[in-house]
Amino acid sequence: MQMTRRVLLASTATGAATLAMPTISRAADQTSVEFYFPVAIGGPVTKIMDGIVADFTKENPDIALKAVYAGSYNDTLTKAVTATKSGQGPQLAVLLSTDAYSLVDDDLVLPFDNTAEDKAWLGGFFPAFMANGQINDRVWGVPFQRSTIVLYYNKDAFKEAGLDPEKAPATWEEHAAFAEKLTKREGDRVTRWGIQIPGSGFSYWLLQAMVAEAGGTMMSDNGTKVHFTDPAMVSALQYWVDLSAKHHAHPPGIVDWGTTPRDFLEGRAAMIWHTTGNLTNIKTNAKFPFGVAMLPANKRRGSPTGGGNFYMFKSASPAQRTASLRFLKWVTSPERAAAWGVATGYVATRPDAWATQTMKDYVAGFPAAAVARDQLAFAVPEFSTHDNQRVTQALDDQLDAAMLGKKTPEAALAEAQAAAERILKPFRRG
Repeated sequence: MQMTRRVLLASTATGAATLAMPTISRAADQTSVEFYFPVAIGGPVTKIMDGIVADFTKENPDIALKAVYAGSYNDTLTKAVTATKSGQGPQLAVLLSTDAYSLVDDDLVLPFDNTAEDKAWLGGFFPAFMANGQINDRVWGVPFQRSTIVLYYNKDAFKEAGLDPEKAPATWEEHAAFAEKLTKREGDRVTRWGIQIPGSGFSYWLLQAMVAEAGGTMMSDNGTKVHFTDPAMVSALQYWVDLSAKHHAHPPGIVDWGTTPRDFLEGRAAMIWHTTGNLTNIKTNAKFPFGVAMLPANKRRGSPTGGGNFYMFKSASPAQRTASLRFLKWVTSPERAAAWGVATGYVATRPDAWATQTMKDYVAGFPAAAVARDQLAFAVPEFSTHDNQRVTQALDDQLDAAMLGKKTPEAALAEAQAAAERILKPFRRG
């Protein structure tokens, strides 16, 4: 279950700061830049990042760049704030795109759109990935390891169940029907579930996909209101619960986020919903042919964006800000963004990255890599509000109750709405 991650630190920096600094001269003295990086998915991500750090350092010997691997996103936020509180915080951190409100409200981070050059650079990212990092007409987060939720399915299991292995379910009705056919039992024991949708860690994110597909929204554009009792949200949670209670094709209770890809790879689940950030892990380790598809539609298709943005902390010195910005522009360049997407499965965050030969060759040999990019046409910003950690915790707690059968979807969401109203009331103006 997602832990409450309320950011408590108020910045000690004074005045407005900018990132438009003179270029660092190449000299014997290096500028040190440390960034915290979460390890939240499968695959050799730390080794990939070690290679990025080594490449940048070789090209920029005047900058001493260091990556600190800080565990989950929750761990990374907690460690970054704790270190900053003790005066030893990082200059950069990759944190959830949804942490923006908390970081800005607590005056911890710097905006990136200070110069015309910066704005031109930021204009090169997919708009869907920029949405969560923009608050009060400023840009606070730079898209890096970004994703949408996709459907992974086992083509051999489809054949065994008499389904077309090249046709993923396109609607909620098909999705439930396919899941029933794909569920395999030996007596009373289920040996393969038709579908698994993880309900731990990021349950609000998975539910948001269904809410979008049902034609609803979960929050206001300014992060001060939520719509948990909206009929679209109630119907979305009911559908998720029904996959187990009605269709008996989904494990009862709460499916773990971390073990879901392994269940898929080991044949215990025929279909799963998960981040495209696991694409390379599944591609590398699957012993069977698999498909990747957009999530099924109800009234429409839909998935929230997800993943992490780079944030720059106000505690960075002027030289560190300049060095950090140089690294960010380097690591998000078209070729680097393409290489990161190929290596990890995350969506390359810029359209021009998809025009590189690296990405063209990759997609030609592995067309599934383009599914998450194409799904951006139907994407919505990930759920984010002021005091986001407490609001999502309140929602996740109630989703747990509904998935465990302790409350109806209507009752659970009504309680989540009431809790969110209390939390968000101080942030409303007028």
